[in-house]
Amino acid sequence: MSSSAFFLATILLLAGSINCEGGSNQDLLDELNVKIMGQGKNTVVLSHGYATDQSVWHKILPFLEKKVKVISFDLQFAGAVNPAKFNYSRYKSYDGYADDLLLILEELKVDKCVYLGHSMSAMIGSIASIKKPSLFEKLIYLGGSPRYLNAPGYQGGFEQTAVDQLLQFMKSNYTGFASTFAPMAVGAEFPGAVEEFKKTILAMNHKVAVFVAKQVFESDYRGILSHVKVPVVIIQSKKDIVAPVFVSEYLRTHLGGKTFVELLPTEGHLPQLSAPDLLIKALNHFFLIK
Repeated sequence: MSSSAFFLATILLLAGSINCEGGSNQDLLDELNVKIMGQGKNTVVLSHGYATDQSVWHKILPFLEKKVKVISFDLQFAGAVNPAKFNYSRYKSYDGYADDLLLILEELKVDKCVYLGHSMSAMIGSIASIKKPSLFEKLIYLGGSPRYLNAPGYQGGFEQTAVDQLLQFMKSNYTGFASTFAPMAVGAEFPGAVEEFKKTILAMNHKVAVFVAKQVFESDYRGILSHVKVPVVIIQSKKDIVAPVFVSEYLRTHLGGKTFVELLPTEGHLPQLSAPDLLIKALNHFFLIK
């Protein structure tokens, strides 16, 4: 069986067995601090990336809330979520997070949405869209990547040796990691955004943070891309050490549906913090907010 077929078979198998480990959907909504804001007949779902939480969207929320209903939540590893609730088995792959997303939409009775996923959440939304494509009008990838490690013919941005060193640094000096990684990822010219990102890094439980970092940096979801049939808008900073521009072009040519690419004239992996006006302009450009 090809890697692509294996990924799809696994996803479809899991699609029939979504559950929230014995709790109710409402319990999950409470646990992940689900918020509903704004108004309008259209719904936008915001899902943050690694080492952040839903506060990462605060600079674009005023714009969104005037246009649409917004659903925001924390992923299970976020600092605002009880780390005792983190299920290492459930979240050993992105499927657990995708199942959480589908459970949230089911509980809130959402039948169609635009999904904006930052970084790792781009692939989380992609998995969810394969399981239940009718739920998603469009996917928006913000600095999304299917693989962060370099491979023959693929420039993910990181070598395995660098990832190994990063994980060891996290284990031995987590505070030092936060102080070093934040300006590298955001861009040192945006000190306010760097401090915001550093704060959410430090808020995470260290053991959970290392576990998820290893999972993210060593993940490979290239095999599912051709099965993503809903339209995808790829928004990418022109300079991003976490998701280089090569990745946006790779996504454009390997996704299974219509794709659009917008390169933001800025640097950094978190433009929602460092360049929110550019992000809002890009959203307007693609008429994503109706």
